[in-house]
Amino acid sequence: MENKNEAITRQEDDFAQWYTDVCLKAELMDYSSVKGFIIYRPYGYAIWEEIQNALNAKFKGVGVENVYMPLVIPESLFNREKEHVEGFAPECLIATTGGANKLEDPLIIRPTSETLFCEHYAKVISSYRDLPKRYNQWCSVVRWEKTTRPFLRGSEFLWQEGHTVYETAEEARKDALRMLEIYDSLGRDFLAVPFVKGIKTDREKFAGAVETYTIESLMPDGKALQSGTTHYFGTSFAEAFDIKFQGRDGKLTRPHQTSWGVSTRLLGSIIMVHGDDNGLVLPPRVAPIQVVIIPIQMKRPEVLAKANEYLKTLQEAGIRVKLDDSDHTPGWKYHEYEMKGVPLRLEVGPRDIENGVFVLAKRNDGSKLTVNESDLVSKVKETLDVVHNEMYQKAFKYLLEHSKEARSLEELDTILNKEGGYAKVMWCGDEACEVKIKELYQATARCLPFDQIPFDDKCPICGRKAEKVVFFAKAY
Repeated sequence: MENKNEAITRQEDDFAQWYTDVCLKAELMDYSSVKGFIIYRPYGYAIWEEIQNALNAKFKGVGVENVYMPLVIPESLFNREKEHVEGFAPECLIATTGGANKLEDPLIIRPTSETLFCEHYAKVISSYRDLPKRYNQWCSVVRWEKTTRPFLRGSEFLWQEGHTVYETAEEARKDALRMLEIYDSLGRDFLAVPFVKGIKTDREKFAGAVETYTIESLMPDGKALQSGTTHYFGTSFAEAFDIKFQGRDGKLTRPHQTSWGVSTRLLGSIIMVHGDDNGLVLPPRVAPIQVVIIPIQMKRPEVLAKANEYLKTLQEAGIRVKLDDSDHTPGWKYHEYEMKGVPLRLEVGPRDIENGVFVLAKRNDGSKLTVNESDLVSKVKETLDVVHNEMYQKAFKYLLEHSKEARSLEELDTILNKEGGYAKVMWCGDEACEVKIKELYQATARCLPFDQIPFDDKCPICGRKAEKVVFFAKAY
């Protein structure tokens, strides 16, 4: 599609400014008076609600229950898990006064809620019969970030965090991997975003975790975005918070725990992966408005009557549809809903009515098709699926084309500094080599992909024997 929207910076001119323009012009968010604390406007929040709805259905389908934990954590409680605290301490926002009184035990605004869940689990778990516990909460968290960007990195952001407790390590690891598959399917089947799945290196794993699994998406500027993680904690939190239960053998033992979460970073991923120089391009299954109806020559009564007829029919078919019967011109409306990324535009005018047809315009590629009125519901549903599949395949093709093997420092430099994308590196396993790549190219190890396919036997940094494939990239 040609660039028609002068209000948006072109991607090729300044990708970061394009992103900010889209966030504001598509009315997804606004800035508040506190840096890093954004306002989620109705359209942006509606996208998040669709993600919530999709994930809630999947979570509850595997036995997860929603709960809500307090906003604040006593500092004394937070400090009981040393490694966890060291990972989050620099980002904590701490309340030291309540009313007119100084607090003896300052309150930390939750950066994450492991400690709160653990305190609760210690009270309610006493026997193997109490297990498993599979809880999730939808909430906001606060991390005092130095550099912020809407949806991608905020001082406050929205997310879900699941926290589970199991009898055995095997059950817990299985849960962490099962939740990762749920996230992966969300990307593939709902957001039209392909992910690379794998395990984090020890250097990059979550503070307090034994293992961290991740889904990583790739942006059009060649940078990676960590889009969700699941963690196997082992018994470290159970030991720190004295969680124990009577096992099947009658002996007291420690349970194994996991956590998992995705955040409004997913909105950032959707914006960047699919957007163009006209604004948002929303995947149909997450779009708050899947079809917008634009009447042509609306003052003619038969046009508005037919538009309302289409509206009612599509609503009854379960399609999220809007009829724009405002007094704006059709051209203004085309521009507006292109900006908002509505997947399909349905145009109907006097000539269309005479011929028993209407026009569908696809947002993802701008193509149009004329449809018989009798095929309204079936053709709209079919086209929404076509749009989803086209968007996914386009993003997947980009991912494949920008995931390249690097056998030398020269190839690493070309991929990371010139071409962008993932550099697939054979790694010796030494953290010093991982650090060296970060120092040289400002790139981090995104994950060791599950589908390990070795392509060389030497680490390009040190020359020693290498058996592990690691994806490196610059990242948000």
